[in-house]
Order: sequence, then C-alpha cells, then structure tokens
Amino acid sequence: MKVLKMTLGLATASAMLFACTGNPDTLTPQEVASETASGNPDIVYVNSDSLLANYEYFKDVRSRLQTKAEQKEKDLRTQAESFQKEVQRFQQNAAGMTQQQAQATEQRLMQKQQQLQALQQSSGNELMTEESEEMKKIYDRVEEYLKQLSNEEGYKMVLTYQRGNSAILYGDSTLDITSSVVSALNKTYESEKAEAEPAKSEEKKK
Repeated sequence: MKVLKMTLGLATASAMLFACTGNPDTLTPQEVASETASGNPDIVYVNSDSLLANYEYFKDVRSRLQTKAEQKEKDLRTQAESFQKEVQRFQQNAAGMTQQQAQATEQRLMQKQQQLQALQQSSGNELMTEESEEMKKIYDRVEEYLKQLSNEEGYKMVLTYQRGNSAILYGDSTLDITSSVVSALNKTYESEKAEAEPAKSEEKKK
C-alpha cells in the first residue's frame, strides 16, 4: 500500500497566501515611496514563510492533519497486511482446493484488493479536501486581520514576501510587519482557544 502523505507544508501554505497581495510590478516608484498622512507607509509586506512558521493556528492545524493522516496510514497498513496474509494462506492451501473453491477464493481476494485500493484513494481525497478547507480558513483569518489593520494604519497594500519565490527582490526592513501580524493573530487565536475550553469541558462531562 502506498503511504499517505500530507502536503500541508510551508511551501504550499505560503503559495496560498500570495492571494493576499497586490502586484508589485504594477506599482510606480512614487507609490512605493509614498506615506500616509499619519506617517505610516502606504505599502508594507509580510514574510509568508515566517508568518506560517510562527502562527499557532497553522501549527495546530498541521499537527492535527498529520496525526489524522498517520492514523489513516496505520489503519490502511493493518488492512493491507491482513490481506497479504490471506493471499499467502490461499497460495499455501490452493493445491488442496477444488477448482471451484480456488476460483471463488481468487474472486473474493480480487474484490478485497479493489476495495482496499478504493479505500486508500478515498482516504487520500478526504485528507486533501480537509487540507484545502483548512487552508481557506487560514487565508480568511489572515486576510480579515490585514484588512482591519490596513484600515487602522492607512495601508493601501500589503504584499507577501517569500524567499526564492517572490516579485519583491528587496524590501526595507522597516516595511516588514510580519512580527506584529503574527503576534496579533496568535493573541486572537489564544483568546479563541481559552473561550472554547469551558465548552469542551462541558461536552466531556455529558
């Protein structure tokens, strides 16, 4: 059986966050250098690799999905090993079977093999779908906060930077708001987790 693999890595997740950006190739030098009336820059950027590596919500999602993938892989491996033992027993006992018995057993084993392959495929598809849904939630969280932050600070555009895969070749470090964004996102997430704990405790009591 093939090993189920999670694709929820930093590279994949970082690519998803590029949807949060404007296109720096369309900016004029005057737009890049301009500042708001409050003295804040019009354009800032976030390092998507760093953001995801330090965003607790993303790390919890990744851990949960990896645990789920490992459990599914374990279950599939157990079923595959059981199937292989059945095949071996058939091979050992085939000589003592009638032709009808042998054909019936072969047919049953072929059907079981097909079922295992279908289960493996459906498990992989299920994980991919769940991963996609979770990445959308992460993107929505980041986008919502960046919209709020931009309204408060007067930013006209928030770009993403990813080393080796970015249209931004250089960015002044004073325009990097990654740390403050991560800090705010983590603070919100920690508050949500704290509020959810009493509800979880009540559910367990029931």
